[in-house]
Amino acid sequence: MADLELRHITKSFNGNYALNDVSFSCNRGEVHALLGENGAGKSTLLKVLAGAYRPDSGEIHVFGEKAEIHNPADAMRYGIGCVYQELSFIPDLTVAENIFIGRIPKTKFGSFDYKKLRKMTLELMEKYDVDEIDPNAKAGEISLSQKQIIEILKILSKNPEIIILDEATSALHENRVKWLLQLARKLADSGKIVIFISHRMAEIKDGCDNITILRNGTYAGDLPVNDNLDMDEVISMMLGRKMSSYFPQITDCSMDEDALELKDVRYRNILNGVNLKVKKGEVVGIGGLAGQGQAELLQALYGIYPVTGEIYFQGKKIHIKNPKDAINKKIALVPEERAIQGLFLQLGIDFNISITSVNKMSKGPIISKKKENSIVSKYMKALAVKAPTPQTPVQDLSGGNQQKVVMAKIMSCEPELLLLHDITRGVDVGTKKEMFTLVREFAKEGNAVIFFSTDVEELVNVCDRVLVMYDGKIRANLKLETLTKEQIIGASIGANQIGGEGNEEK
Repeated sequence: MADLELRHITKSFNGNYALNDVSFSCNRGEVHALLGENGAGKSTLLKVLAGAYRPDSGEIHVFGEKAEIHNPADAMRYGIGCVYQELSFIPDLTVAENIFIGRIPKTKFGSFDYKKLRKMTLELMEKYDVDEIDPNAKAGEISLSQKQIIEILKILSKNPEIIILDEATSALHENRVKWLLQLARKLADSGKIVIFISHRMAEIKDGCDNITILRNGTYAGDLPVNDNLDMDEVISMMLGRKMSSYFPQITDCSMDEDALELKDVRYRNILNGVNLKVKKGEVVGIGGLAGQGQAELLQALYGIYPVTGEIYFQGKKIHIKNPKDAINKKIALVPEERAIQGLFLQLGIDFNISITSVNKMSKGPIISKKKENSIVSKYMKALAVKAPTPQTPVQDLSGGNQQKVVMAKIMSCEPELLLLHDITRGVDVGTKKEMFTLVREFAKEGNAVIFFSTDVEELVNVCDRVLVMYDGKIRANLKLETLTKEQIIGASIGANQIGGEGNEEK
């Protein structure tokens, strides 16, 4: 008998099977990957194990004992802790309060002992080599990568024997991805079980011992991770078919006419004189080390931050007051944190997609249900959103399908400039291919795209050229003909400079 066994687990929602007779097992000392497309049932299986869902049928055995897990508290009593794909921090509480929520120490007088809480947090951070986060900072004010680290520390502070990492690397900066892979190995070497979900094949090969693959809610097979592991075979088992590279063929569709031009754009000390041009039909990547102004540049173009300097769009000088004004000007943003910035999770797919298209659906205060249904149907089909009905709450969808809904929502307002911030975070290889193809097709129609990704391989394989930012300026302008991962990384760390600092047109 394995140390952890899930036997014949079945779970359905509204008559649709998310899991159908799935079995899964692993042992102490093991980092075990769970793979599958978005919607394959991975997160559902782990939520059953973590007590977030109760299965319709099946059994769970933990260290030789049949486990009765009805809620997360039951799971924790069996030593099971889960870092979920979507973050669950409370933004107005401090980092320390979020980590130890429900367990904050008290003084002998019954009040919270914040001095002891800070000490506990610092000791925890030191234990796990985290030194870049202030325990007293508000959780809502730190970066997405740091929020993910908080979630990981929160679970580790409870000292679980079984640690579930559901897409935990998807929000982390590159150096912290390496940290988490090393940490997972240390935890396994200490006798714990680590269950690891990721859509990044390199992480699976570098960090895991064995793989279990799910497809369409059923068990598809197990594979050991060794030198003979064929990642094409893994992907074929996930998809049920062979797939060529998920990157599209890049055809130069750029036109002579500029869609966007920025001149000396500045914001506080974050954007320090950005100059760039994006042509119609062009996909321009934004790269560089984390925190160099890339996210703020996208947000400034979406009207979130007030900037100085000049912005020209479609030949006219414009001032973008706020996001609503940006949408009216045909500028749209797919944000970094889809659950917080991009979606109404408790509402239906139809509401989420149509919310940006109210003007097209209404005459005065009356919304045409026929027009709404037409728009929703069109973009669900275009993005291949998998769901029982258009009224399905977005929170019931897989991470990849949630991201498709965000994309559908943005595309439904028919933008001419698309601002993309890490759109493939937590997305499977099949969905990545669909999204990359959509981006290239959008540009082919004469529209412009600014594509910010922390994945260098995506920048190289999706974009016509890449602008590398450093210290709030454009450090390098890398053209497609000579574009390589090494060039981007080199420019990011200052090893080379192509195109002129602060002005990509030099």
